[in-house]
Amino acid sequence: MMERLFKTKSIDSIISESEMGNNKLARVLGPFDVTMIGIGAVIGAGIFAMVGEAAVKGGAGPSLIISFIITAIACGFAALCYAELSSMVPISGSAYVYSYATLGELVAWIIGWDLIIEYAIGNVAVAISWSGYFNDLLNSVFGLNIPIWLRTDYRTFVQKGLDLASVPHIFGIPIVFNLLAMFVVAFLTWILVRGIKESASFNSFMVLLKIAILLLFIGIGFYYFNADNWKPFAPGGWKGIHIGAATIFFAYIGFDAVSTVAEETGNPKRDMPIGIIGSLVICTILYILVTMALTGMMPYENLKDKISEPLVAGLQYNGVGKWAVAIISFGAVVSTTAVLLVFQMGQPRIFFSMSRDGLLPKSFSKVHEKYKTPHITTIWTGIFVGLLAAVSNIDEMANLCNIGTLFAFILVCVGVILLRIKDPKRNRPFKAPGGFITPILGAAFCLYLVMGLDKVTWIRFVVWLAIGIMIYVFYGYKNSNLENRNIS
Repeated sequence: MMERLFKTKSIDSIISESEMGNNKLARVLGPFDVTMIGIGAVIGAGIFAMVGEAAVKGGAGPSLIISFIITAIACGFAALCYAELSSMVPISGSAYVYSYATLGELVAWIIGWDLIIEYAIGNVAVAISWSGYFNDLLNSVFGLNIPIWLRTDYRTFVQKGLDLASVPHIFGIPIVFNLLAMFVVAFLTWILVRGIKESASFNSFMVLLKIAILLLFIGIGFYYFNADNWKPFAPGGWKGIHIGAATIFFAYIGFDAVSTVAEETGNPKRDMPIGIIGSLVICTILYILVTMALTGMMPYENLKDKISEPLVAGLQYNGVGKWAVAIISFGAVVSTTAVLLVFQMGQPRIFFSMSRDGLLPKSFSKVHEKYKTPHITTIWTGIFVGLLAAVSNIDEMANLCNIGTLFAFILVCVGVILLRIKDPKRNRPFKAPGGFITPILGAAFCLYLVMGLDKVTWIRFVVWLAIGIMIYVFYGYKNSNLENRNIS
């Protein structure tokens, strides 16, 4: 049994199986589409919301700039490893597929289950953030406010000391849920079912728009820049920087989502490295500039009163006109919409790949006859994310997403090492530079970041993995196609 659990599939087998049968995806994406998907996934709730929490709660203050650089370095090493594997194995499934080829079925299942935390659970946090910014947009432009009991969860409602007696009741039960978050998830699920090219075009439009809006904020921030706001620069010392790096890691999640569309890319050997590395570089530059502008235009302590909307807080602190607040709120809505779209695009394709291997029900690998999309998994993902977003708290969702993603990054870096040892002569269209140093540093940096997360997050993560292993034992192991395949 132990031998079976750690048997791997050969890369040749993985690629040939993806071309068999009717469950093939259409290869319609180019390098621009892929890069835009990466930027679309990265720039979102992280920079528009989590930067405030990292600066205040972690005590990083202005030194959050260093936190962003540390996290970018960690993600950079991981990105190079992702680029190497995705160019070699241009198949949907991301780290799940790479783990199957290097570490065996059990580890592949664990990472596939773990990626649900990154994409689906991560999208819950993004949908909740979208809800808040959408209401800000309505308020700043039209003077409208969605009732708070329709845009927040029960726990947050109570923590804010709001009156439960003031909300509608059904059979004596107070009605408090995030309707806005449910709505946007349902809308994007519909778009994703309609087609990958249509989804990519919609994403590209949103990406270009949100980059322009962030550049506007950067310009305003440097106009109001006051060097005194950087004193002290690192109020929390190195510990604050470390905690800040672990927290804002959420802002970098997404570049790996590029690898989930490898099977729908025209020339994955070229386009995957361009999309993964290009999107990370562009986003890092924008993140550092935004953080410099925000911490320079206001004392970081003042963010605690509006911690979930830091960019708006910076504008309001300097008395910038409502037009700027409206534009930034609109940018946040556009940005988080793009992230939602890409993450909702990535999760179904991981389920799709796991289903082809027999680890999930066969219906999950069905492709829509007309739209050529994995519509079954797309719809189920939409239902799961929408319902969870209606009742969840953003902070706990974001931290859980961080630990799940870091775990995936570590295994991808380890996978590069093992595959170079196991199959050194295989053609690598893109090879991460630095020999074994790059994947080793990638794993080490990610391990360093994950140690900065709190104990509660670790407990939730372990419980999540335990549930996943139970599902594998009672379903995945029994239904796996591994024994009928060309394995190595």
